Amino acid sequence: MEQLNSLFRSLPGGMAAIRHSLQHEVFQPCDERLLAFVHVTKALKKKKSSFLCIAITKETPYTVNIIQVKKTEKNVYKKKRSWPLSTLKLVDGKHVSTDSTDFDLVFDKIYKWSATSAQERQNFIRALWKQFFHRQDKPQFKNVPVDWLGSEKIVPTESEAPIVSETLEVGEIEDFQALTEKEEQDLILLMGECGYAVSNAEAFMETLAKDLSVLDGENVQSVLASEERVSSLMAHLDEAILEVEKVENQLDSYNDIICHVRTTMEKMEEKNTLIDIANRNNQKLLAELEKVIVELELDSKHQVSLVDADLTTPQGLKEAIEAGKALQRVMNAEIHPALVQLSAVQEQKKRFDKWKSKFSQIISRHLNNLFIHLGNDPGESGVQAGELNLPKHSNLHKELRRYTELMHWTKVMDRKAYTALSKVYMAAIGKLYERDIRHFLEEAKNYISGPTVVTLGSKEDVSVKNKGQAVTGALLGVERDQWPEFDPAERSRFHQIFERVLSQLEPVVLAEQQFCVSFFQLDILSPTSKNTLTTLDGVPSDSKSEEVPSLPSHKMERQMNEEVRKMMGEIFGSIEPELISFISHYEKMDSMYCLYTLVRLTEHVMSTQDAGSFLSKSFGPVLVQVKRTYDRFMQEFRPCPRSSQKDVR
Repeated sequence: MEQLNSLFRSLPGGMAAIRHSLQHEVFQPCDERLLAFVHVTKALKKKKSSFLCIAITKETPYTVNIIQVKKTEKNVYKKKRSWPLSTLKLVDGKHVSTDSTDFDLVFDKIYKWSATSAQERQNFIRALWKQFFHRQDKPQFKNVPVDWLGSEKIVPTESEAPIVSETLEVGEIEDFQALTEKEEQDLILLMGECGYAVSNAEAFMETLAKDLSVLDGENVQSVLASEERVSSLMAHLDEAILEVEKVENQLDSYNDIICHVRTTMEKMEEKNTLIDIANRNNQKLLAELEKVIVELELDSKHQVSLVDADLTTPQGLKEAIEAGKALQRVMNAEIHPALVQLSAVQEQKKRFDKWKSKFSQIISRHLNNLFIHLGNDPGESGVQAGELNLPKHSNLHKELRRYTELMHWTKVMDRKAYTALSKVYMAAIGKLYERDIRHFLEEAKNYISGPTVVTLGSKEDVSVKNKGQAVTGALLGVERDQWPEFDPAERSRFHQIFERVLSQLEPVVLAEQQFCVSFFQLDILSPTSKNTLTTLDGVPSDSKSEEVPSLPSHKMERQMNEEVRKMMGEIFGSIEPELISFISHYEKMDSMYCLYTLVRLTEHVMSTQDAGSFLSKSFGPVLVQVKRTYDRFMQEFRPCPRSSQKDVR
């Protein structure tokens, strides 16, 4: 047995030893298996040799690489570089001749090699061809003999399991493996049956050849006996193929049906989407129409109040105000401009305009008669009899305040009626205040010149005596030594009465101004000069902004003050001429009165909180007139040079 083992160890040659060393030193530690190798040198560097190896991994996924291995100075094999087999683009044998040793491998660039023998070159190129035999993306094999590219079994790449070759090519001797125990027992049993196996090897080989030929004959007979079974198997395979074709045809029909169903479902889905969109649009349209109906609906009781409003009773006035607000609300409903063009909306707008016109006529007729009637209001007299008081008209204001909201409604909804009512009010009340002021100043003259004791609204009582003499001229234009003597008590009464006149005018004017601002809504500028403007007129909001540009706050306040002063000027237009006439009357009698009037008017003008108010504007011209009179008086009061020389003599 020891002799047999020594015999097996002496069989491998030099290439087998190199193969064994490469496998165990280089590839086994990396779990790779060596398939083929060739001893090569570079084409231009014959002294530096290396090995080109084809190796495959042992575990899936299988990967085949071409690896260059060099032997170091310490006689150790080491990998120098590696290329994946899939990156190989061209194998060039250089020459078709089998005696050539040169070949090129093209990866990312060309690598020129020279094998140590033509047989090694042939074996390596055939091994490369085996790796690409089953692949679709083979590299090009150029200048390679056709008989080298046979149909031998090959080792698969990453996606397939490895197939071990049944026969070893030349130079592809597997690694040496020791005999197993069973193989060793079988070999001993065989050699026991042939005791001459060791002494006569040729006889032993002949015996083995005879046994092998017997086994081959039995194998041939077994194959011939199984021919019927093979024919039966082939028939079954043909039937199976037919059945598979039927199944494939059936599957194709099923696939066509499924495609048709899928197309139909896609169309149904698209139709369902369109139906959903239509439903949502219908719902939105219905909601918008319901909103329009609700927004433009006016209660029947409001309709009755608008057509037949009773403004004389508190209940009727309340219902009229509510009806006016309801009409204003529906005519300013937030409706899309496109919906305003609907015929139903236009018809409803015509009904609204009809009710608005009727309601505005009722308001205008009632307030017009009321303003004319209140133009004869006697006013409220003073608290004490004998006092000098300007009649106040708080009852008139109280009577009209009930109609404030209707006046505001008229300003927004019917600008023409509002303007006409404002003019009627200013004319009627202006006449009333003109009569009151004229009568008030006449009484003031009587209090200044009369013989009675006058209560001036203060704790002091001034006794006035009637001199029985009338002053026929003024001091202006008369020599100083010819000035008549005046009673100081009368000047004191003028001083107090004039203060009383100014004090009585201020609260009356301010009260009327506050009432007009509230009643006629003078503190709010009208957004447009048109008669009425609502959302049902179909005018977009941007057109309003273009028609009336936004004003700064100070300009808006100035414009509102102008409107207030304009109305007050119409109502109290008689204050300025009456005051000037009153002051001129006494200045003609006694030019010293201009001093009193100048002081009092200055105090009142300076004490006015709003320098731009109507009262301040009214007192201003009077103050200017008095100042001019005062200047003329001072010119006359200066002593002339002649009289001073006479006095010196």
